[in-house]
Amino acid sequence: MTAIKAMRLASVVTAINVVVATGFSVAAIINPQYLVPAATPTEASLLLAMYAAAPRIPLALLALGAVYKQAAPALLILGALAGAMQLLDAGIGLFEHDPGKCAGPLFIAVLQFFAMYLLQKSMRMIPQTKSG
Repeated sequence: MTAIKAMRLASVVTAINVVVATGFSVAAIINPQYLVPAATPTEASLLLAMYAAAPRIPLALLALGAVYKQAAPALLILGALAGAMQLLDAGIGLFEHDPGKCAGPLFIAVLQFFAMYLLQKSMRMIPQTKSG
C-alpha cells in the first residue's frame, strides 16, 4: 500500500472513530435516554457522562487536527490511543455481558489498529533524505 493511501485510510478510520465516540459521550450528557432508553437522568449519570466525554473531546480535536495537517507521526499516536480506548470500551461491554456493546467497539478497535499498522508500515518504506 502506498503512503498516500495508507494516510487516507488512517485519516478516515481515525476521524470516524473519534467523532462517533465523542458523539456518544456528548449524547449521554445531553440526554441519557438516547443511549439507555430506561435510564432516568440523575446528577450521578450526568457526572459519569462528563467523565466519559472529558478525554474523548480533546482526543477528537487533536486527531482531527492531525488529519487536517496530514501529520502522520501524530496520527499514529492519536490513532493508537483512540483504538486503545475502543478496546477498553469493548472490555466494558464484555464485563456487562452485552454482545452489542462489546462487538461494536471491538470491531472499531481492530479496524483502527489495522489502519495504524498500514500507516506505520508505509512510513518505514519512505526513503529518508539527508539535509545539508
